Amino acid sequence: MSTERPDSGLRLILGSGSPRRLELLAQIGVTPDAVRPPDIDETPLKAELPRDYVKRLARAKAMAVPAAEGEIVLCADTTVALGRRILGKPENEGEAAEFLHLLSGRRHKVITAVSVKRGEKIWVKDVQTTVAMKLLSNPEVNAYIASGDWKGKAGGYAIQGPAGAFIPWITGSFTCVVGLPLSETAGLLVAAGYPLYGDTA
Repeated sequence: MSTERPDSGLRLILGSGSPRRLELLAQIGVTPDAVRPPDIDETPLKAELPRDYVKRLARAKAMAVPAAEGEIVLCADTTVALGRRILGKPENEGEAAEFLHLLSGRRHKVITAVSVKRGEKIWVKDVQTTVAMKLLSNPEVNAYIASGDWKGKAGGYAIQGPAGAFIPWITGSFTCVVGLPLSETAGLLVAAGYPLYGDTA
């Protein structure tokens, strides 16, 4: 199924290999015409704050995705922030467990930055959601680590998976925590001229 709308001639390129972002876009009736995950260095800069980090990466991802005329590129980056500390994707089970123990019984922020590129112009917007994680027991952490659900997830957990049982409440956008805040994403696509709600040309 193509996302090319009547008379628009525009193609949407998703610069992400995340199946979660594909599922979220499907919620608003969008199926990208192509998926082109960029290969960039995601190492935080020295003393870089979490919000600045995700905005920089979202922009860098959009710039790294090749796009022809008539193609709109959509990228995003998500991180978990515990104060000023950036908790990215854990490299192994040990680091995933360390992240969960750090987050246990505390509030943290999940920040997702979304970028949309059309031609030379790039729009970037970031969204922050506050998440509370209950106090976790060692058996809970061990069982979750054994499930493998932590792999490839910022902060070492996914709210839409088994770890949802660890989250008593959030304040803000649920889809931001999953990896693509839909309200803001829709706004950026419309700003870039993508006919999300019909032909806007």
